[in-house]
Amino acid sequence: MRLPTKERTMSKNVLMIYPEIPTTYWSFTYALPFIGKRASIPPLGLMTVASLLPDDYEVKLIDMNVSGLSREDIMQADMVFISAMIVQKRSFEEVVEICNDCGKTVVAGGPYPTSSYEKIKGVDHFVLNEAELTLPVFIQDYERGNPKGVYRSEMKPDITKTPPPRFDLVTIDAYSNMALQFSRGCPFNCEFCDIIEMFGRFPRTKNPEQLIREMELVLESGFRGSLFIVDDNFVGNKKKVKELLPVIIEWQKKEGYPFKLFTEASINLADDNELLDMMVAAGFDMVFVGIETPDEKTLALTQKKQNLRNKILDSIIKIQEKGIEVSAGFILGFDTDPDDIFERQIRLIQEAGIPMAMVGLLIALPNTQLFRRLEKEGRLLGQTSGCNTQDFKINFIPVMPEERLIEGYRRVLSEIYSPGKYFARCLKLLERMPRKRTVRRAIKVIELRAFLLSLFRQSLSKYGFQYLKFLIMTLRHNIHQFPLAVSLAVKGYHFFRITEETLKANELSSMMDYYMKSLDVKLMEIVEMGNTLCASKLDEWRFVLRKNIAKKYRQLDRGMQQYVNDKLIDFQAYSEYVISYWKESVCNQLKTDNTQELLLELPRKLRETANEGSDDSRN
Repeated sequence: MRLPTKERTMSKNVLMIYPEIPTTYWSFTYALPFIGKRASIPPLGLMTVASLLPDDYEVKLIDMNVSGLSREDIMQADMVFISAMIVQKRSFEEVVEICNDCGKTVVAGGPYPTSSYEKIKGVDHFVLNEAELTLPVFIQDYERGNPKGVYRSEMKPDITKTPPPRFDLVTIDAYSNMALQFSRGCPFNCEFCDIIEMFGRFPRTKNPEQLIREMELVLESGFRGSLFIVDDNFVGNKKKVKELLPVIIEWQKKEGYPFKLFTEASINLADDNELLDMMVAAGFDMVFVGIETPDEKTLALTQKKQNLRNKILDSIIKIQEKGIEVSAGFILGFDTDPDDIFERQIRLIQEAGIPMAMVGLLIALPNTQLFRRLEKEGRLLGQTSGCNTQDFKINFIPVMPEERLIEGYRRVLSEIYSPGKYFARCLKLLERMPRKRTVRRAIKVIELRAFLLSLFRQSLSKYGFQYLKFLIMTLRHNIHQFPLAVSLAVKGYHFFRITEETLKANELSSMMDYYMKSLDVKLMEIVEMGNTLCASKLDEWRFVLRKNIAKKYRQLDRGMQQYVNDKLIDFQAYSEYVISYWKESVCNQLKTDNTQELLLELPRKLRETANEGSDDSRN
């Protein structure tokens, strides 16, 4: 799918930039130091786009999650390619601003630009949808001197013709996992999912030989360990997967099983014993499943019908007993969530023995059926940050009172990621796993390092007793799964800390809301104290509030501060305008005309002025 060299007139220096991913449950920020890594997964999308560029284009890729970005890097490029998910929006915007300042041509693509390009500023050319179709057209137009602003295509490319990703562009040792893709698309029709909107409902796959060639390239790069098959539903086309797996099994045996594989799949994976056995033999040891909710009415409403065919708990246990760990996604905030949904989610997560339970608030992603329905119902409140775990924000009006929904979500997080409940789930999983390893692997130095660091840090932590008890129980009951136990313990370190930081950030955000809402009352109290003291008392009160806020803000981990930065801007702008308005206008009027009407109008005027200031500061 490359543009033929003979049809081209120029070569270019291309800088590809992958923006920062914020600290989330998925980032494993606090677990990566245990194994000496800087990021979880490389930017497979950009690595694939790079392989589609003409051969004589010089390409440099900077993953900002691994290394810094300098103006010198940008100035050396003829044009800059940027790809991002919605959750990377803030970093994406910062990078675009720097590129604009450097006077460089900016080309953007990927999930976030594809869904929201009409709202994005500073990008010269959008190359959207699947690059196999849109990138060659852009390159032709660009080299002819007449590139357009937007390149789109609703057609779906034949990915058997997609060249292998450029693994030479990334620092292999910086990542805990490598990534490959076998298929695009999903046969199901979940209302809240944007995957079917981007890639369609007919799964397209690569050839088995094609994927094996890519696995060989990963092997040649020197990487050994976990290989993520990034398909949004690996078993979307079971026939093709069953053609692939025997080839992987043969290759893994020949190479001595250099890779542990993990992927994402729908829960109907449990319906097929043959498929499960083949995945285990191929080296799959974990699968992420979208469970979403235990409530059948909600599953029907969201068109998650594949989760209604069998009992969810039975399906999870069956997968685990085959030797595959189940991680899963859960969502709160559906229209039909019953009053006891929080208790039911906690109960299912615990009974299912799912250590890595990713619970998030429902968000309406652009270009989804859910987004369109809520827009039609007049319930949309705007765009989303793309992070449904840390942000504690939803971009629509929920049926359940928002305050109750947020409080219930806080409770679910704090309970499932308490050390006691987490290690209980881990033990339940290990009890179900086979008593012997299907594939024998030597313990790697990196795994030994992780164990020693874990033993040092976690045994001396406030949950040290529960940690040591967990390891001892594993040694007594399923010693063959001890490496998995160590891995789960290290991940637990991340989950415990990020949950603590997440709840602290939400508490700080709520505190700022409370302070701003209570301002009216404080002002009236100051007025009653006497006009001569009004300005000094207000200054004193503002100083105390800012000191309290600043102290709690500094206590947050740097990666979590970004989730309260907007609220902090609101709070600072509000307090500044209150003082300014009071000193310059209100106090002078009170000296000559201390009327009841002025006091009644005061809160409204202050809020109007402060809100204008807050909007200006963000813009």
